[in-house]
Amino acid sequence: MIMTERPTEITLHKQSRTLEIAFDDGTIYKFPFEFLRVYSPSAEVRGHGPGQGVLQIGKKNVNLLEVEPVGSYAVKLTFDDGHDSGLYSWEYLYSLGKRQDTLWQDYLLQIEEAGASREPP
Repeated sequence: MIMTERPTEITLHKQSRTLEIAFDDGTIYKFPFEFLRVYSPSAEVRGHGPGQGVLQIGKKNVNLLEVEPVGSYAVKLTFDDGHDSGLYSWEYLYSLGKRQDTLWQDYLLQIEEAGASREPP
């Protein structure tokens, strides 16, 4: 199945620290900056193969500095911790939105199991 949803509006809410994306099917997702950072599609976060992902810790207060369009298929996000690799395709963002609650609970469980913290060091 080919994903055809495209964003109709992208709004950076600095105060609430969320990125809001409206898609052309009427769906609207609000992504906390921390969520986008810990689920970055970059190899630095996801690894270079299955099971090679790196748990992102201390990202609770991360800020999103820039949302830069990449062609007509993605955005590049720049965070204040220096992370700016990985392209967030429309398909990836839509998928994150659909699974946001489950992914967030998975992340919290991983943090707990690792004895780590979302708080910055």
